Amino acid sequence: MVTAYPLPEGFTELEVFAIGTALLVEALLGFCLNGLTIISFRKIKELRTPSNLLVLSIALADCGICINAFIAAFSSFLRYWPYGSDGCQIHGFQGFLTALASISSSAAVAWDRYHHYCTRSKMQWSTAVSMMVFAWLFAAFWSVMPLLGWGEYDYEPLRTCCTLDYSKGDRNYITFLFALSIFNFMIPGFIMLTAYQSIHQKFKKSGHYKFNTGLPLKTLVICWGPYCLLCFYAAVENVMFISPKYRMIPAVIAKTVPTVDAFVYALGNENYRGGIWQFLTGQKIEKAEVDNKTK
Repeated sequence: MVTAYPLPEGFTELEVFAIGTALLVEALLGFCLNGLTIISFRKIKELRTPSNLLVLSIALADCGICINAFIAAFSSFLRYWPYGSDGCQIHGFQGFLTALASISSSAAVAWDRYHHYCTRSKMQWSTAVSMMVFAWLFAAFWSVMPLLGWGEYDYEPLRTCCTLDYSKGDRNYITFLFALSIFNFMIPGFIMLTAYQSIHQKFKKSGHYKFNTGLPLKTLVICWGPYCLLCFYAAVENVMFISPKYRMIPAVIAKTVPTVDAFVYALGNENYRGGIWQFLTGQKIEKAEVDNKTK
């Protein structure tokens, strides 16, 4: 006989099911799209360029976010976290690692596009590999800090997944949050803002707009912004008075990143889209310039 676990406090049966379903859909869709990006890079020789390596880095990180979301969805359907406190710490670390690596890799793509369009310099393999390794090591450094005592991982309001604990709002949390935000959100956001503004000015002068220069930064702000606002609010006020179901909304929005990124950086990339089409159908399309263009 299957044990029926009680509903998490503050949630109805329908709300738990809806959150679990949303997480599952986000996980499956994002994993399929980014998995296609990764396999196409591996199979299609024309896609294996230094610039596309950074797109691959985003896809790998986003697949990690999808795995994190899938585990959270499974636990939501169970109504409880079945992996214990150690599993919670691992889940929180893995989620933070892949999320921060995705943001850093997006900033690296912006930096590459700036040099491609504004300085006409071509990225070398050594530079691309170094940037990818740095993005992941930098993300690993900040993700391991809560395991070492600066910040803390704990359960989300639904108590079926784990992330940075913002419930206490103490000095330990505040110092970690501000340092984390500066180095992993504000600086990458500034890089993307200045890079795409420069590219926009270049396009404006030429009269040829090769892609939407505002889309990548908007994606970063819309997907991660609500979660950041919640965490910053927790630094100045006690957020526990906010309904648990409302505190889960930013986390669910953040899990849309893999799907959105796939459309922005891979399927929206003319060269990469052609490689994916070739992988799926075996048909080569007219060769496009390898320039990470996003339509």
